[in-house]
Amino acid sequence: MRMLTITRALYDQIVAHAREDHPDEACGVVAGPAGSGRPERFVPMLNAARSPTFYEFDSGDLLKLYREMDDRDEEPVVIYHSHTATEAYPSRTDVSYANEPGAHYVLVSTADTDDAGPFQFRSYRIVDGEITEEEVQVVEAY
Repeated sequence: MRMLTITRALYDQIVAHAREDHPDEACGVVAGPAGSGRPERFVPMLNAARSPTFYEFDSGDLLKLYREMDDRDEEPVVIYHSHTATEAYPSRTDVSYANEPGAHYVLVSTADTDDAGPFQFRSYRIVDGEITEEEVQVVEAY
């Protein structure tokens, strides 16, 4: 089974961003060295849609991010967003937007949570419209 290995610090940053933007969906990228599969650089993005049911990267921000990653010899290792009212499972829209076959698509659900409450943090591979859930391993360091 494929697996996402992520540091506790990055995990906490993604969850904090999801909680912060609630009730709107949060979104962002964790970049890592090209070919390493190792998420390292947390890049929270603005949800240009500012919606509780939909997320959209700002095209200008996204272009800037991809140029930056190119310059640093990085790639998007994790592409994350939150679901505010439903479980952490990719929607049809999420699948249609998934165009990075090498990336881990992380979903955090902030539905039914309070500050300390339960939330879901799940990771998927989405290739050619096919969704495969993978295990998430949180480590202190790589």
